[in-house]
Amino acid sequence: MPQPPTESHEDAAPPLRTLPWPVRWLLLAFAVLCLVMGIIGVIVPGLPTTVFILMAAWAAARSSPRLYRWLWNHRLFGPLLRNWAQGGKVSRRAKWSATLLMALSGIVLFATGTRPWVVGIAITSMVCVAAWLWHRPEP
Repeated sequence: MPQPPTESHEDAAPPLRTLPWPVRWLLLAFAVLCLVMGIIGVIVPGLPTTVFILMAAWAAARSSPRLYRWLWNHRLFGPLLRNWAQGGKVSRRAKWSATLLMALSGIVLFATGTRPWVVGIAITSMVCVAAWLWHRPEP
């Protein structure tokens, strides 16, 4: 994902290649869809926010400099994007939040009587994601 200059976040815009208008519109629609899913993920436990915001920024950088600047300068999403652009960094707070929500999701799966093999796959996946996440550098 292109990184705007660090001096001024307000006027930063990614350099764009001219893409055919159908591609730009599809990328913009994808960016908006990912942004909506990311916002829903802020509210709904178990639905990821970070991955949707990263995908929204990627698509916006290629289709809408205005949306990209808005994301980059947003008080909630901006730090996440800037940390990721600086070497895939993830804040300790985000690591703890994700880990606690994954644990809560695992407990809910276990408590609701879900099939044991489903619980096993889900918990194995969450443990792998948590291990990867905790190995990411911190800002």
